[in-house]
Amino acid sequence: MERKQDEPAYGPQAFATGAAVPQESAAENYRGVFHNRLGFGRRPAVIAIDFVRSYTTVGAPFYAEGVVGAVAQTRALFAQARRLGVPVLHTRPIYHPSGRDGGLFVQKVPALRAMVRGEPLAEFDPAVAPLSDEIVFEKAYPSSFFGTALAPTLTAQGIDTVILVGCSTSGCVRATAVDALQYGFRPIVARECVGDRHPGPHDAALFDIDAKYGDVEDLATILATLETLAAARATLPGAAEGR
Repeated sequence: MERKQDEPAYGPQAFATGAAVPQESAAENYRGVFHNRLGFGRRPAVIAIDFVRSYTTVGAPFYAEGVVGAVAQTRALFAQARRLGVPVLHTRPIYHPSGRDGGLFVQKVPALRAMVRGEPLAEFDPAVAPLSDEIVFEKAYPSSFFGTALAPTLTAQGIDTVILVGCSTSGCVRATAVDALQYGFRPIVARECVGDRHPGPHDAALFDIDAKYGDVEDLATILATLETLAAARATLPGAAEGR
């Protein structure tokens, strides 16, 4: 299509070809640019993001069947991580009753106001509750790193890889994966162990994370890799003395 004499050389008409161009898939569009693999480092930790009852209790504000399924799958990961000595750390959202410490986030999502200390729905789901010696970070914003001591705690233990589980995939999991990358940790998202309210945002977030910020891996792959890394550590000098 030719441009008219008085038509500006910008806008949709400036690029019109007269023929419709088939829309390529997201995977095709990203190929060759994104989706490179980071892989596992030597010392992983599991970060369980916001597995609280508000996501797993029918009728609760944030209830999501996808999270219920993620909880069931995460139990196997917790069991293996604990058996192998892989640190398991937890986060949960907790606010002052006024909600002021949640700033604009609470204004955007007012239902968060219910996440206050002592509220049953703000407690961890019993199936994936922290053990007494596992660290819990309380947070007010989506990323598990923002405003918490998570990054220095991991660094002090020599952790280089974070296996992310929890909810929601498109919210706090994605935000934590982005920050993990920015802090220099390798983000690995356990596909079966994260959940959301709807498959659309869930699938889009997994695609986005896997393309740009970390690796999305099947649970079976993660379990096998943890075994391999544990066996490799056992052969290192000083392993018998627990160093």
